[in-house]
Amino acid sequence: MYSGELEVQAKRKAIAVLQDEINRILNASRELATLPDLMMKRDKPGIKSALEQISSIEEDVENLRRKITREVADVGGLIMNRENLLNTAYTMDEIAGYITGISFKLSNVKPTTLRNAKIDRDITDLIDLVVDEVYKLNEIIRSLTTNTANAIELAQETQTIEREIDIKYRQATIKLLTEITNTKEMMLMKDVIEGIEEMADKCQRVSDSFILLALSL
Repeated sequence: MYSGELEVQAKRKAIAVLQDEINRILNASRELATLPDLMMKRDKPGIKSALEQISSIEEDVENLRRKITREVADVGGLIMNRENLLNTAYTMDEIAGYITGISFKLSNVKPTTLRNAKIDRDITDLIDLVVDEVYKLNEIIRSLTTNTANAIELAQETQTIEREIDIKYRQATIKLLTEITNTKEMMLMKDVIEGIEEMADKCQRVSDSFILLALSL
């Protein structure tokens, strides 16, 4: 078998692990999306369950990141752009970490704060958008080995979502600074929306990495 064929096989195997990783991140982001409603309903068992699911998924993602690190190391110099594969896996690991951090801080905000500041809808909208962005990443990686043109087109859609998140992030920041007077609550909410915005930036980095992978297949 030619070395070029071996490289393609190794790369496809690594992409399969990345796909598994992004699937889990998508599940974690969907759990995160349930939190605002659970908090407004004061559903403590539901909140606890969501946090546990997110924490468990973060561990799964970390294990998958270790797996792809081992597999890339095993093939040595066979994969020309192995650094991009590893950087992608590590950035996806960071996304899972952001979800855990956002969910923890959001769960410690008082429901009355969300209600009185009328910011619960803003948080829900931001989280829904970042879930959409992760879903696009899932679609991109599914297209990598079958339709690279479609993968590139989907990557452009993630940029559109990321820009929309930036706009809503700025609007939500102004709102919380105006409506929330309790310093502790304001700091928690600021960390939440900043975490969402930073998570969206990480998603965009992964999207860009996926395109580099698409072009190398």
